[in-house]
Amino acid sequence: MDYLTTPLEDTHKKLGARLAPFAGWEMPIQYQGIIAEHLHTRSEVSLFDICHMGELLVSGREAAQELGRIVTHDLENAVLGRCAYGFMLTPSGTILDDLIIYPLQHEQYMLVVNASQKLDDLKHLQDNLSSGVRVSDKTMLTGKLDLQGPKSLRVLEKITGQNWKDLKYFHFRQTSLAGLDLLISRTGYTGELGYEIYAPWEGIEELWDIILEDERVRPAGLGARDTLRLEAGLPLYGQDLDLRHTPAEAGYEFVLKSKARYLGRDKAFIVRERLTGLVIEGRRTPRKGDKVLAGDTEVGVITSGSFAPSLGHCVALAYIDEEYYSQSDFSIQRDKNMLMARKTDLPFYQGTARVNTWEQKPEKD
Repeated sequence: MDYLTTPLEDTHKKLGARLAPFAGWEMPIQYQGIIAEHLHTRSEVSLFDICHMGELLVSGREAAQELGRIVTHDLENAVLGRCAYGFMLTPSGTILDDLIIYPLQHEQYMLVVNASQKLDDLKHLQDNLSSGVRVSDKTMLTGKLDLQGPKSLRVLEKITGQNWKDLKYFHFRQTSLAGLDLLISRTGYTGELGYEIYAPWEGIEELWDIILEDERVRPAGLGARDTLRLEAGLPLYGQDLDLRHTPAEAGYEFVLKSKARYLGRDKAFIVRERLTGLVIEGRRTPRKGDKVLAGDTEVGVITSGSFAPSLGHCVALAYIDEEYYSQSDFSIQRDKNMLMARKTDLPFYQGTARVNTWEQKPEKD
């Protein structure tokens, strides 16, 4: 099978990255090692190649009204400069994809979607939007780098020569650097203070090199991105989010605020199972598909599991039957072994994502 590659394919090889297939792309999994990259992101700042994510542009005079009937986002009250997380649902209220929407102009929206779901999302939009609303795939024209970690603000201010302290969580603005038009949002998938940077595809290599000139920044791969997002309690489509579960079951009732009659709205609040955080002592890791038991009764299934480098033990996400959700203690069938697990609130680890950046102590560059 031929896999798509990002503009940084050769750069990753020169840096000694281990590459592997992911969602139809060949992507860097690690450079120094997953734990080293994870811990560096938690304490310093890392740079991730996320060019595989899909960018879909929806525009037209009725874009807000029509798109608002397909996604859970409240587009009627959308504010330029503020992005929002939400879902695209099936008629049965289950999750077709989770996505972030950026209102670029009054009649123009950029949808950032999962690589694995992009083609399904595109078809879904084309099937449900009228001819007066245009949808186009900008994925191969738009590159994306994620700058993540407690020192990301300082690095961003140094390379751009601009003040970013006033950019609030889930807000964005457009700027330029080295002749490249950029969209920078204070968002990320690590639980740490961070920025997602969108740039022209052909300028990604130059932007990558500029950012890595700062000695505080190291490249990190998808392996560390996965352990970071799991510690932060953030779900992954295809594991923790899927066509079988509703947003309410995944714990995201709070984003279902739109009053529009969006597709699947009537069933989006159905709860049969609940996505649950589990703590497991030691380093024996539960895997996706492992059974969760209450006593001798099978009550759920693991969707994500990993050793948590920031915590020193294992954590997991699992869907637990609503009937047993109030219980605190469970066991997990891992091969021929039983792992003891304790329910806990999410996130497992509280990072700096929501820190008021202007209150950070100054640091000499």
